[in-house]
Amino acid sequence: MAATLQNRPSGQMTGGRALAEMLSLAGAGPMFGMGGFQLLPFYDAVGLVGLTHHLINDERCGAFAADAYARVTNRPGICDATLGPGATNLVTGLVESLNGGIPIVAIAGDTNRNHSWKNMTQESRQVEILKPAVKELIRVEMTSRVPELVRRAFAVATSGRPGPVLLDVPEDVAHGLHDFAPEDFVIDEATLKAPARRIRPDRGDIERAAALIARAKRPLLLTGGGIHLSEAWDALTRFAEAQSIPVAHTMSGKGGIACANPLNVGLFGRYSRIANDLIEAADCLIVVGCKLGEIATKRFALPPAHIPVIHLDIVAEEIGRCIPAEIALWGDARAGLEDLGDALSDSGRQARAVRADYVAEIAPRMQKWEDDAAPRLNSRDRPVHMARLCRELNKTLPADSILVADGGFAGHWTGLLYDTKKAGRHFMPDRGFASIGYGLPGGMGASLAAPDRAVVAISGDGGFNMMLGELETARRTGCGLTVIVINNAASGYVKALQHAMMGGRYQSADLNEMDYAAIARTMGCGGIRVEDPEVLSDALRQGMEERDRPTVIDVVVTRDPAQMLPAVDNRTVEIKQGDRVA
Repeated sequence: MAATLQNRPSGQMTGGRALAEMLSLAGAGPMFGMGGFQLLPFYDAVGLVGLTHHLINDERCGAFAADAYARVTNRPGICDATLGPGATNLVTGLVESLNGGIPIVAIAGDTNRNHSWKNMTQESRQVEILKPAVKELIRVEMTSRVPELVRRAFAVATSGRPGPVLLDVPEDVAHGLHDFAPEDFVIDEATLKAPARRIRPDRGDIERAAALIARAKRPLLLTGGGIHLSEAWDALTRFAEAQSIPVAHTMSGKGGIACANPLNVGLFGRYSRIANDLIEAADCLIVVGCKLGEIATKRFALPPAHIPVIHLDIVAEEIGRCIPAEIALWGDARAGLEDLGDALSDSGRQARAVRADYVAEIAPRMQKWEDDAAPRLNSRDRPVHMARLCRELNKTLPADSILVADGGFAGHWTGLLYDTKKAGRHFMPDRGFASIGYGLPGGMGASLAAPDRAVVAISGDGGFNMMLGELETARRTGCGLTVIVINNAASGYVKALQHAMMGGRYQSADLNEMDYAAIARTMGCGGIRVEDPEVLSDALRQGMEERDRPTVIDVVVTRDPAQMLPAVDNRTVEIKQGDRVA
């Protein structure tokens, strides 16, 4: 029987107060939003029931911050917006969470239904606009049903593949009064954190998969973000070590096992150290919590069709969507890995012996990659080389730190070159939608979720420009976030692509030279400008030591578009019409 939580408010109250009571019962963390008339009773109740709410400067940032909070905790992040432009501003952030499988409960005010469709101020077809951006949209039509539908929102957000749920609350429902009974305010404790419900793959399918793995001499695990959603880190590490199976990861899957683990072979797909070569030579691929989309498969060029694929995923319809699966395992990642481990437990010693030479290849191959990349990783170039910045992050960030990576340039460089020191979600790129601008608000959400840990956000100057106003929010919250701005005075990926594909004809790719450290200082935050790679580590330590306000580290990086992509030597990439290299 599921455990239920309850508080005992009763009597007449507004729908807004009932909403706040339910969020309090759910243990909601810091919330992010911008109020309006429609949700005023909710705002009035937030402080009365002891919730923490932060005013943001753009609703998209509120959704990003809630998303990052949820990634750190696996508890639903909470954001809100008023009707019309407030609600539509949520769309990009909600799609990030939808595609990334991140549990969110978003609240949007809506028009007074007594006057809907009479050209009310800021009125739009927001339900139709928002519905495709969320896992489920719940329209709250009666004040009396607020507790019930909040329960529903948490259950949907955390069950199966997690995702965002939007509560659309009309003005008259939020302001309306109802006599609530104490028993109205209950919630299922299991739904307050993902995964709320774990399902196990079919036993027969597990046995078939185990038999295929047992015969394999060069099996390889390919892991995605589902590892983190399932909190399957220990199960993955135990399984990989017991069976001597190397582990490659997507950007979202980094940290499924520690990057320092000898079985970790790094990122696979568009960019790779040695993982793509291992995929090509594998005789069995075990895909766990990974959608095998464009980036992970190098636009569906990987893996070779002759290699059998075992695909374990919580969403049945994802299995076989992009790559045919020989064996489909529908279920929770942690539960599935545990069951595979149990099914193979008697053959572990033999498997480790058979695969000893295979596993022994990893260290020298990784060392060769390291040696080849060493000139870039150790570069003393001024402006700073991106690879050197990534190396300094590896050297300086503590083991329990969190690195939040913005979309595009920042995410791909750190996805390839940043190493987590232990298993867990210590690297957080916004790969659901890869929207530029996630870094600062995402870093803020992560910092508020883990105030005792060092949180560093890395963003390009273009992404930072988009969200500069949220530096004021971060300062107001008092979070000790460190923000690295990769300052190349350009839309780096676009300029690199134009260099590679258009013969260096650059159009709308350049930005003004800016001193972001100086801007940060004028906003009351710490600001450090770095032009010499030899001072990077000191700047990072100084930023992380500042615990009461954000610090911006403005790193002036290469302006050479031939060095802006994180390939080992992107200047040798042959571009054909229709190809994408970024």
